Amino acid sequence: MKKRFVWDHDLHIHSRLSSCSNDPGQTPERLLAYAKENGLITLCLTDHYWDSAVPDTSLWYAPQNFEHISQSRPLPLDPEVNFLFGCETELRADLTLGIPDFRFKDFDFVVIPTTHLHMTGHTLSREDAASLEARARLWTERLEGVLNKDLPFRKIGIAHLACPLLSPTKETYATLLDMIPAEDMKRLFAKAASLGVGIELNSADMDFCENDAEAVLRIFRIAKQEGCKFYFASDAHHPDYLPRVKPIFERTIDLLELTEDDKFAIPSKTT
Repeated sequence: MKKRFVWDHDLHIHSRLSSCSNDPGQTPERLLAYAKENGLITLCLTDHYWDSAVPDTSLWYAPQNFEHISQSRPLPLDPEVNFLFGCETELRADLTLGIPDFRFKDFDFVVIPTTHLHMTGHTLSREDAASLEARARLWTERLEGVLNKDLPFRKIGIAHLACPLLSPTKETYATLLDMIPAEDMKRLFAKAASLGVGIELNSADMDFCENDAEAVLRIFRIAKQEGCKFYFASDAHHPDYLPRVKPIFERTIDLLELTEDDKFAIPSKTT
């Protein structure tokens, strides 16, 4: 019998340096304490990031460059926790990434979101913003665009593929997810598995209501069927969210029947 998946890591978490956090209590020291409280052996700091070498970013992203997010270093050390330095970059509407090739060596792990469809004019064109059909199409096109790039995929995670920010309203969320063709998912997840990229199980995605459960779980069941490997991500921006994530993750492990064979190979510390 295969061993049940053990939640022992969090590979997507923010500090006060992310503009959408800006919480003085969300420090690397507090994040390390969260890891120790939950018996985690790997933690990766992934503040929002768009490199200054990549032009034409949004006004929101522009201040969050490499120099800004590097203020968290050196990260606090602990013999029980492998504390990695990573980032959450962005994918523009034209499929440009906010991280240039030369920067990958500066990070232990890079989170790439393909589902941030709330930034009209940056990640989403204005003509696509109001259309559920366009947003469902973009789920496929944006994921495919990333997988077609020449990237160091074994140190990359694809973030929150069932992100609520995909949908313009809560009421249309499950409908939109159901509009994504299963055949597209199978094709793209088979490619993701072959590349060795990690597929994220994000606490916000997995904290679904009963009515949305099947629409969300379908995505990750297909990913599992195609051989993808998974990692967990609190995506926490504030300290008061940290106590909520363990029951969400434990439920996810049971619902997807995850075993240790389904676990993404945690990257080594390189920076």
